[in-house]
Amino acid sequence: MSARLAGKRVLLTGGVANIGLAILEAVIAEGAIVSMIDIDAAGGAEVEKRFQGKVRFIRADLSQEADITSAVKQAAEWMDGFDTLCLNAGVQISGRAESFATADWDKTFAVNVRANFIFVREALPHLRRAGKSSVVLMSSLAGKRGATGLLAYSSSKAAVIGMATTLAIELAGEGVRVNAVCPGWIDTPFNAPVIAFMGGREKQEEAIPRVIPLGRQGTPDEVAPLFVFLASDESSYITAQAINVDGGIYS
Repeated sequence: MSARLAGKRVLLTGGVANIGLAILEAVIAEGAIVSMIDIDAAGGAEVEKRFQGKVRFIRADLSQEADITSAVKQAAEWMDGFDTLCLNAGVQISGRAESFATADWDKTFAVNVRANFIFVREALPHLRRAGKSSVVLMSSLAGKRGATGLLAYSSSKAAVIGMATTLAIELAGEGVRVNAVCPGWIDTPFNAPVIAFMGGREKQEEAIPRVIPLGRQGTPDEVAPLFVFLASDESSYITAQAINVDGGIYS
């Protein structure tokens, strides 16, 4: 263990499963302590138990502003502030534009975009106080390159990229860096809605060699190290970037 994040205090959203759990494992392995925020109470309790003393689980519904405000306050109290936000939590709902429900559009933007804005706004006093702080937002390759059935998701992730670059410029003089991570096809249950829209796993597997130059999907463990790097002081001259982890799709 290299302890690249020794002494770092990380607020992470969506750390119970998928890429979020891989991020949680990676930042802890590098010496950080983590306040992990998720809606899954049972899963969060298991994670807290597994990493005793290194993780504090805080349950929150990220569609609710009061939950976010409370979660930030609890995280700051437990860790005596924080230096890093890793805002990973999100939802994916697939469907064609003509049949997509307004409620699903609103839910997508509430969790994928609005929640990130509220987290950053509420966290800024702590980030400024920490100095040399980092915000890492989870976007997606879908935010740069849309696909049929992903109108709401792609639109929300494009908004996250806009949020990251704008915040980076606005906060550059205050010691706060902001970047976005844009995974491509990562093999997790999170992608179940779009896989179903494509016609199932077999159809998806058939498309992979045509779409991904490396010829396979990525894994959560191949995304998490980028979050570690962007949270660390090694990336001190990197801000306002939207970095792909996509096997070469966006070339």
